[in-house]
Amino acid sequence: MRPLDIAIAGAGPGGLATALYLHRAGHRVRMYERFTEAQPVGSGLILQPTGLAVLHDLGLHGKIAELGQPLDRLVGHDARTGRVVLDVRYAALRNGGRGLGVRRAALFDVLHDAVRTEGIPIETGFAVSGRDAGWLLSGGRREGPFDLIVDALGAGSPLRAEAQVPGDGRALGFGALWATTPWVDGFGPRALMQRYRRAKVMIGVLPIGRRQPGGEALAAFFWSLRIAEYEAVRAAGFEALAERIRRYWPETAPHLAAIGGFEGLTLARYAHATLLVPAGRGIAFVGDSAHSTSPQLGQGANMALLDAKALSLALAQEADVAAALGRYARLRRWHVRLYQMLSRSLTPFYQSDSTVLPLIRDLFVSYLARVPPAPQVLAAMVAGNLLNPIKALGLDVAPALEDRGGNRDQSLGMSGQR
Repeated sequence: MRPLDIAIAGAGPGGLATALYLHRAGHRVRMYERFTEAQPVGSGLILQPTGLAVLHDLGLHGKIAELGQPLDRLVGHDARTGRVVLDVRYAALRNGGRGLGVRRAALFDVLHDAVRTEGIPIETGFAVSGRDAGWLLSGGRREGPFDLIVDALGAGSPLRAEAQVPGDGRALGFGALWATTPWVDGFGPRALMQRYRRAKVMIGVLPIGRRQPGGEALAAFFWSLRIAEYEAVRAAGFEALAERIRRYWPETAPHLAAIGGFEGLTLARYAHATLLVPAGRGIAFVGDSAHSTSPQLGQGANMALLDAKALSLALAQEADVAAALGRYARLRRWHVRLYQMLSRSLTPFYQSDSTVLPLIRDLFVSYLARVPPAPQVLAAMVAGNLLNPIKALGLDVAPALEDRGGNRDQSLGMSGQR
């Protein structure tokens, strides 16, 4: 395909990765970001083997691995009894592998620095309000024309609403309060640890590495809550919230002391929305613009990175934009639909008013998860490996992650990949 003029709206992980891929393929890429200075939003996330494979493909795996914390498992306890009700281990993956806990800012910085180093222009202070064919609009401003617009603006994108692409979506009643705190000894240094009380209470502590190599170890702390209750919780004061959390999980007291008040917390709202076709005439949707979901499976950033690779691959394989967008949709269709379905189905077991679903979770899932092949299936699901997107996109597996003590795990590969 001839070099294209491409606009990428949104400088999150999906938009930045897409910019790198398409710029390296010889296209003329310009990014547009609403903030005066491009910046990350949120606290921490888990880079799964899928996302790590994309970063390896971009030549950025070493930089992010230096900042993140390798993870071996996800474990959840009942807040009342202390009983283990969730235990997913990456070691159950057939060829081993791990997740990597990272600060959102670390992932952003690694991608953003690469974009800057390669001279890809970023137009800041441009709040996209719509498009007119191949032109991007921001109030009275117009930029273009472009052969292709990539929408990486997220779940609230105005471009998705006006593209009239079939899809479904609904806001979720539960969200979460997030914070970044210093790491506290006594928690699993290589595990996402959670406490549940039915499905109304979920507290989590995730090790997310450090701000710079050799820096202070950090954690992401989160508390699940109903969005409709947030204002009442805030009005009652931070100490009332902290006392409630300490009753469920006393060991989180140092995290709460470090947060100090609501100014140290970020409220995250979630929605389930899936475009049946993540493209329209002259526009492609990546990341949450194409498929937003709850964070229960931790796939958001990883799916956005896979989208970036898929779009670049489709443009390289087809002779015109329309054909490439059709191929892009086909490359991502079944992996996206499977994980959207799983997230939609599993979220009520962890965030809802139901009393029956968490009972099923605690009584049966914890037992079944120990009976083969359930451990392997659960690990593959969490790792983003179901339907093998790494193989489907022609990616190489990422190198092994290193323990902080210098020991190495097995390859982050999957069955049949190496």
